[in-house]
Amino acid sequence: MNSAVISNTSPNSGLDSSPSRSKSFIRIIGKVLVATVLLYLANRYLIFWQDWPNLGESIKALMGSNEAEQDSTKIYKGIALLMAYFAVFVFIIIRVSKTPNTTLTADSDTYRKLAFYIIRAAFWAVFLVGVADTVISLLRVENFLEPLVGTNISDAMGLATKRGLYVHYPLIALSFVIAYFSKSLGFTWLAFLVVLSEFFIVLTRFIFSYEQAYMGDLVRFWYAALFLFASAYTLYDNGHVRVDVLYARFKPRKKAWVNALGTLLLGLPLCWTILHYGIGTKYSSLISPIITFEISQSGYGLYVKYLMAGFLIVFAVTMAIQFVSLFLSSCAYLFNEKDAPLPAGGEH
Repeated sequence: MNSAVISNTSPNSGLDSSPSRSKSFIRIIGKVLVATVLLYLANRYLIFWQDWPNLGESIKALMGSNEAEQDSTKIYKGIALLMAYFAVFVFIIIRVSKTPNTTLTADSDTYRKLAFYIIRAAFWAVFLVGVADTVISLLRVENFLEPLVGTNISDAMGLATKRGLYVHYPLIALSFVIAYFSKSLGFTWLAFLVVLSEFFIVLTRFIFSYEQAYMGDLVRFWYAALFLFASAYTLYDNGHVRVDVLYARFKPRKKAWVNALGTLLLGLPLCWTILHYGIGTKYSSLISPIITFEISQSGYGLYVKYLMAGFLIVFAVTMAIQFVSLFLSSCAYLFNEKDAPLPAGGEH
C-alpha cells in the first residue's frame, strides 16, 4: 500500500542521511518524553504524600545550599531523586543502543498499548468505584448500612478519607489488575451505563417520586469519565473532529510532517500545561481535591468528587503518551519503514 511512497526516496528530504543514527535519536526522544511524564507523576506523589523535596530543592541540596543543609534527610532524598532521574535517562540511552533493529513503528505501538492500558484501568476503576459508592450511599440513605455492617464501619463510610482509603483505592488497584488481563476498553458499555443510570433517574422520579443526590452524581461521574478517558483512543482511531482546510489536500508525506511537528509543538505542550497548572503545587486545582478527598456538598451523594479532579490528569497523561506514539509513527513513515501506517485524516 505504501510502495509508491516508500520507493520515492528524496536525497533532499533531510532524513535519509545516517538513517540508523537519526532513528535511534528519535527513539531516545520518544522514550524520554514518555519517561518524563511518568517521572513527573512519581515526583508529585513523593512530594505531596511522602514529603520529598521538589526538583528545585533537590538541585539546591546537591549544590550545598545553606537552606537545604538544615535538613540532612532532604539532602539525601534530593540527591536520590536526581540520581533516579539520571539513571532513567542513562537506561534509555543504553536500551536504545542495545536494540538498534527496533523500528519506530514498534516503539509507537508500545506507547499506544501503554496508553490503552491506563485507559482500561481507568474505565474499570470508575465502573467499580461508581457501583460500590452507589451501593454504600443507597444503604446509608435508607438506613440499612448500620444494621448490616455495624456502627463503626457505618460511621467510617460517612467520612471521605475512610471511604477513599478503604473502598476506592483498593478498587482502583484491582482495576489495574483487571485491565492487565482484560483487553476490552469498554467505551460502549460505559455509554450504555450512563444511559441506563439516567433512565433509572427518570423512572424513579416521575413514577415513584424518588430521587437522591447520589443518583445524579453517578451519571456525572461516568459521563465525565466516558469523554475524558476515551480521548486518547479516539485520537488513535482518528475520531476527533478536525477542520482539514489545508491538511486534506496534503500528500501523505506532508501529512506525516504536520502530525510529527504538531504533536511536539501543540499536542504535548497542551498536556504539560494541564499537568503543570493542575498538579504543579499542593494547592493546584487538580491535586488539591485529591489530597483532601474533596466531596460534593450533598451529604448523601457519592464521595467521588476528588476522583473526578483526577480525570483530567488521566486525560493529560494518556493523551501525552498517545501524542508520542503519533509522533513516532509519523517519523516511521518519513523514514519509509515498511510497516509504518499511512498518516490519518483528510480522507473525506
